[in-house]
Amino acid sequence: MDQMDRTGPNKNKSKWAKLPSLSGFAFAVNGWVQSYGSHCVQPPIIYGDVSRPKPMTFFWSSIAHSFTKRPMKGMLTGTFTILNWSFVRNDQHRFETCYQIALAIKDEVEDLEKAGITVIQIDEAALREGLPLRKSDQAFYLNWAVHSFRITNCGVHDTTQIHTHMCYSHFNDIIHSIVDMDADVITIENSRSDEKLLSVFRDGVKYGAGIGPGVYDIHSPRIPSTEEIADRINKMLAVLESKILCVNPDCGLKTRKYSEVKPALSNMVAAAKFLRTQLASAK
Repeated sequence: MDQMDRTGPNKNKSKWAKLPSLSGFAFAVNGWVQSYGSHCVQPPIIYGDVSRPKPMTFFWSSIAHSFTKRPMKGMLTGTFTILNWSFVRNDQHRFETCYQIALAIKDEVEDLEKAGITVIQIDEAALREGLPLRKSDQAFYLNWAVHSFRITNCGVHDTTQIHTHMCYSHFNDIIHSIVDMDADVITIENSRSDEKLLSVFRDGVKYGAGIGPGVYDIHSPRIPSTEEIADRINKMLAVLESKILCVNPDCGLKTRKYSEVKPALSNMVAAAKFLRTQLASAK
C-alpha cells in the first residue's frame, strides 16, 4: 500500500497530506519518522473505524497481471503491520482495530483472486516488532495477531497461494505462531544474518510450508554476481530441503534503481536455474 511508505517531506500546505484508501485513516503533513538510513516514513493516524470503501491495489495489480501469462504476485501490507506502523486510536483495544483492518484486507485479497491473481503476499513484517515486552502479555497478542492474519485470507480457494514476509526477526520465540498463521510461503531477511535464522525452521518445529530466505541485500546498491547468489543458495540447502526453498531477494525493491534491480534479479534467476539443473542431474 502506497500509504505505508513515503521518502521525503510533503510540501502540500493543506491539513492532510493525501487521501487514504482505507476509511478511518488520516495522514498529517508533518510527523515524519526515520525508518532506516536516510529514509523516512509518515505513519498514518487511525482515528476511527476502519473499512475499505473501494479497491486499493486492484487496478494496478490487474494491469500488471494482464501483461504476462506467468504467475504474478499481488502485494499487500498486512493487518498488524499496518497497526504497528500507525498512530492508533486509544478508545478501544488494539485487537479490535486490527480485526477491522483484517476485514478490509480480506476484501482486497478476494478481489485480487477474482481477477485471476492466485499468488498473494500479505506482508507481516512487524509481527515480532509488536511483541509486548511483558511475557504475561505475549500469548494474548500473538493469538489475536495470528487470528487477524487468518481472517485476511480465509475466503480464498485452496489453489491460491498465500505468502507472508517478515523482516530482521529472531523467530525462536514466535515460531509456533508463525506455523499457526498457515501461510503457504514465508519470506524472510537472510543476507545479513547468513543462515543463523533458518535452523529454527528445521530444528525448532516441523515446518512444512515454503521458506524464501533472502539471497541478497536490497538495501545496498551493490549487484551480486550469479556465482555469489548460487553459493548463498547452496548454504541454505545445507539447512533446508530443496522442496520447500524459494529463491527471492531480502525484501521489496522500492529503494533501488531499475539499473540495479534488473541485473540483480537476472543474476538471481540464473543462479536458481543453474542449481535446479545441478540438483536434477544429481538424482
